[in-house]
Amino acid sequence: MKKVLLLTFFALYGIGQIIAQEMTVSGKITDSTNGTPLAGVTVRLEGKTVGATSDADGMYTIKLDVGDVLVFTYTGYKEYKFPVQLKDVITINMEMLPDGIALEQIVVVGSRRANRIKTETPVPVDVINVGANTVTTARADVTSMLNYAAPSFNYNKQSGSDGADHIDLATLRGLGPDQTLVLINGKRRHQTAFVSVFGTRGRGNSGTDLNAIPAAAIDRVEILRDGASAQYGSDAIAGVINIILKENLNKSSLDLGISGYYDPKYNPAFITSGDKDVYGDSHEGQYEVGDSKKFDGMAYTAAFNTGMPFGNKGGVFNLTLNYARQDKTYRQEFGGKLPLSIYRRANGEGSLDAYGAFFNAESPLCNDGKLDFYSFGGINYKESDAFAFTRNFSARPERFPTTAAGDLIPVEGIIKQTPGGENFFNPHIQTKIKDVSWAGGFKGAFENGWQWDFSHNVGYNNFHFYGDKTFNAGLGAGVTHFDDGGFSFLQNTTNLNLNREYANILSGFGLAFGAEYRAENYELFAGQQGSYANYNEDKATGAQGFPGYQPSDEVDATRNCVGVYADAELDVTEKFLLGAAVRYEDYSDFGNTLNWKAAARYKLMKNFNLRASYSTGFRAPSLQQINFSSTFTTVQGGMISEVKIAPNTSRITQSAGIEPLKQEESTNASIGFSWKPMPELSFTVDAYQVQVKDRVVLSGQFSADDTSLDPAFTNTLNNLGVSLAQFFVNAVNTTNQGVDFVLDYNRKMSADRSVHCLLTANLQNMTIDKINVPAKLGTNQQAFLSDREQTFILASAPNAKAALSLDYGWKKFTFGARLNYFGEVTLLGYGEDGLGINPTVPNDDGSGSVPDEYVYGGKLVPDIFVGWKICKSATLHVGVDNFLNVHPDLGYVKTAPGWAFNNETGGPWDAVQMGGNGLRAFTRLSMNF
Repeated sequence: MKKVLLLTFFALYGIGQIIAQEMTVSGKITDSTNGTPLAGVTVRLEGKTVGATSDADGMYTIKLDVGDVLVFTYTGYKEYKFPVQLKDVITINMEMLPDGIALEQIVVVGSRRANRIKTETPVPVDVINVGANTVTTARADVTSMLNYAAPSFNYNKQSGSDGADHIDLATLRGLGPDQTLVLINGKRRHQTAFVSVFGTRGRGNSGTDLNAIPAAAIDRVEILRDGASAQYGSDAIAGVINIILKENLNKSSLDLGISGYYDPKYNPAFITSGDKDVYGDSHEGQYEVGDSKKFDGMAYTAAFNTGMPFGNKGGVFNLTLNYARQDKTYRQEFGGKLPLSIYRRANGEGSLDAYGAFFNAESPLCNDGKLDFYSFGGINYKESDAFAFTRNFSARPERFPTTAAGDLIPVEGIIKQTPGGENFFNPHIQTKIKDVSWAGGFKGAFENGWQWDFSHNVGYNNFHFYGDKTFNAGLGAGVTHFDDGGFSFLQNTTNLNLNREYANILSGFGLAFGAEYRAENYELFAGQQGSYANYNEDKATGAQGFPGYQPSDEVDATRNCVGVYADAELDVTEKFLLGAAVRYEDYSDFGNTLNWKAAARYKLMKNFNLRASYSTGFRAPSLQQINFSSTFTTVQGGMISEVKIAPNTSRITQSAGIEPLKQEESTNASIGFSWKPMPELSFTVDAYQVQVKDRVVLSGQFSADDTSLDPAFTNTLNNLGVSLAQFFVNAVNTTNQGVDFVLDYNRKMSADRSVHCLLTANLQNMTIDKINVPAKLGTNQQAFLSDREQTFILASAPNAKAALSLDYGWKKFTFGARLNYFGEVTLLGYGEDGLGINPTVPNDDGSGSVPDEYVYGGKLVPDIFVGWKICKSATLHVGVDNFLNVHPDLGYVKTAPGWAFNNETGGPWDAVQMGGNGLRAFTRLSMNF
């Protein structure tokens, strides 16, 4: 794969240069929204004094040299630059966009017709300008940025959740991370090899790692908030995220950033000798404290982007290099409300080192412009380190290296001691994640008006676990680092699309159809023996923190899929638009599916559009879900017990009566309107309902000793030496209803004054309609999917989310503020018995038991920033995210603080809303040259 990317890069970069030659160029300049000729447009040569002006018919003529850059400027319109690199080109027509219509509002996703304005689409589409949204915040990664910029996009940084600490998976409209399709330049992006299993939101799901794509490489992100499986295939139940890469030419930029958290309320570096817990015990010396002390989570980012000519016919090659580093954060409650946090003495977010490169290239191959070559792709590598739960010697000595007499073997730098004499260590879970992608294709046009696009893209993700500063207690103290194994995912996609516009059919008719072939491979590989083996029946099995994958878990699975589709849009009149799509896909491992979509838009007035859609959708079960396998071991009373997450193809799964995984099916309905009362102001409202049938979930654990289960199932477990088993299964039906609001006001009041106001909001509610338990697993629905697990499905998004951003530009300065609201989220703890079934915990005063329920109330998080244009090529931004240091409510039962930390993270709160790191200050320097 690396060789392919390198060969592609050097082939593209090595195309020959052009020879300057004087020539005359002419053309017509029009308004892109209505075709009206524009008179008085200034046409000049960049860096020269030569210029011209368009006449009453929009026509212009200018002399130039091959290699010059034409610059088109006109009051009230966007400025355009066009490099002339072909000596045979004598006509250049230009369509200019009014300032009131930002360039990023032309959308690609949701329709296969060109030049569709986002407010005129029959389905809702958000357009996020990545550059504008990353320079004004410390949130430099794509996932975090979108979480604050898009109304129904949701993401929570995980902590204490094994692999989920190291990769950031997000959702649309409260559905699963793998129920949103991600495209790059309109081409399907591969998913990560990781599947969420332990202690995480989106349990049982995979998804796409958006942060593997550097933000500096992205021009804009289009978010289609509507089911689109009939148009784009599997995964597009909640919608589609289309990432449009930069095509800048003869421009370079360098962005540098530094940020850090300052949280005197919960950072244990602020603990003093007077800080006591709820029972009067001192917090001093009880926790890990980062090297950065009172400023932690320090982040350093650098990104370089440049565009250069590609070929001799006006092509462009855009390249981005990026680096990011973030240190760990440490958070504990030491204000006297909770007891000492002995379960996770290093609670907080993990560290990250990431770097990579991305390119985007396109060039005409023929002088008539009817054949283009394009290619894009990149590589991303990141290493992450996060703390697992704490091991305390007094509670679990079998997890520590000891002498034959049972005395602790001290290990400097790993085993630590509190002032009270408790010995403990915090295992590290490390990952190395490689992500490689490449896409290439040709597109062109036939003489009869048909346009075509043929492409192939490949994506590869490798996710490798390691355990560090930890022990396999049976091996003693000599080995403290382990290779835990991991998994990889490879996807190859070949696509052919044909489309044509018929201007003479009613008011216009667009027709597209095509075919797609996709091949996938998933591998799970074992770790070293010491990461999972038991060497002493009196000691715990495997490496503490994350026991490695075993040889019996290994898998190498492949499948392929063939799809065909048709897509049509008819302008019945200039006001009335109808759209329809149908798609058939056949999978080699589970069967086939047929889906359709209908959409309509009606211009009630020139600036007011009604829109609606209805579609069926599907998501194929991923190879990760079908084939994931994990075996881990517990030691109880000297007996070694095997716990198995059984793959869908195993004897265990089949004996449990679980059918082969099939596709999730959905229906998606939406209705709304877009209103543009003035060029600077737009307002959209869209209501939706998404019903999903047969959602894939990870079941609870079932015991071989449970006599209520089918004997055929328990006998299989006993014959294989497995004590407990759980499975991926199609079992849950859900309905999600909601409303999205977007209000956007953008006005340039004068040459040196501008204002931008953006209000976005999402209200949503999800219900679980049905849980289907296989007959052989008994009638105990709670054992299959507990109350606690059900709340995690329902809490994938808050019931309300809103954001208001205000930017004011004055001369060389920009002043901005954001208010971000995260609605209430309710979760359940494990309860006294640890099962999560109607969980309760006893009150501290012995008066009885109460529900182990955590209600995280709604929170308003404010950000502020200021930008200063130091000179023509440099801008400095400084600001503070969450400047009031807002945190989620503490996750505990107020009458039972002794049962605090009985949650997913083992910390003061779950991974909800804005996260728990608090105030974050930043400085960003952007340079253009």
